[in-house]
Amino acid sequence: QVQLVDSGGGLVQAGDSLRLSCAASGRSFGNNTMAWFRQAPGKERQFVAGVNWSSKDTYYADSVKGRFSISRATAANTLYLQMNSLQPEDTATYYCAASTRVSSATVIASKYDYWGQGTQVTVSS
Repeated sequence: QVQLVDSGGGLVQAGDSLRLSCAASGRSFGNNTMAWFRQAPGKERQFVAGVNWSSKDTYYADSVKGRFSISRATAANTLYLQMNSLQPEDTATYYCAASTRVSSATVIASKYDYWGQGTQVTVSS
């Protein structure tokens, strides 16, 4: 059974940094895609960043380009999201996601088959 476990969220001030982690177990994601999404209260789940597991090709939402960086440790089957220069508008629950159906990151949440439980990020001004 595939399991994704998110961690690393917290309460920080504007301008601070956080690193989120997502530990995957149950299968290897080979040539598939993993991504981070976020969801603020009352809003739809939003794509943040994605990476092709084998090629390291990365994709970012315009709102986080230059501030966030997605990476993965293949041997450890772990996905990371380094978040710098955090702003109050980054406040949300962050979820990692994995797709067995697409080889390049997509912003479409329904294309992802597995989801972490979410980790809360709160940025105060």
